[in-house]
Amino acid sequence: MTQVKTLTHPVITEAAREQLLGPRRRQIGLFGGTFNPVHNGHLIMAEAVGTQLGLNQILFMPDNQPPHVDAKGAIAAKDRVAMLQLAIQGNPRFGLELTEIHRGGVSYTYDTMLGLKQLHPDTEYYFIIGADMVAYLPKWHRIADLVKLVTFVGVKRRGYMPTSPYPILWVDAPMIDISSTQLRERIRTDQSIRYLVPDAVRDYITKEGLYLDND
Repeated sequence: MTQVKTLTHPVITEAAREQLLGPRRRQIGLFGGTFNPVHNGHLIMAEAVGTQLGLNQILFMPDNQPPHVDAKGAIAAKDRVAMLQLAIQGNPRFGLELTEIHRGGVSYTYDTMLGLKQLHPDTEYYFIIGADMVAYLPKWHRIADLVKLVTFVGVKRRGYMPTSPYPILWVDAPMIDISSTQLRERIRTDQSIRYLVPDAVRDYITKEGLYLDND
């Protein structure tokens, strides 16, 4: 006689699960910065976080004006956004969040996250920062309130200890030593940036004549 096996834990369909527990919360990574310009190190970091944490999407969020004193000489937002669009094309996990550009003024992350959480209460946000930026968190505007709105994700980097007085989710990523400051100097002194930025970004910089007069 054939023995019939009975499931101890019955299978619950996704529809039934949503009816019982509500829809699953979306998990979105936010990668903020000036991106002046965006480079391959940014993309590698974002890809590592997205895949390791299994996030639904990584949104690059260019700031309008950093709150700290900034001598970067950031070019116009339209050019930084255009380069980001070129850099992320072809990766379905990547997207843009232009809240800070549209709002204008000084870009305080607390204000941004408060607005995004109100617009998308079903979303869990993971804010990505490099290990070198973790030490600056105590200086961030309303950091004690900000850590209640997002989960900070710190990307490990050689020479920086993965420690912080604030809750940080640490992830590993390939060590790619590229900086936007370095790229701007290379462009200004007519050195190659091939393989440091996506080809489409390099072509855009050349076509628009960007960073030739910036320090």
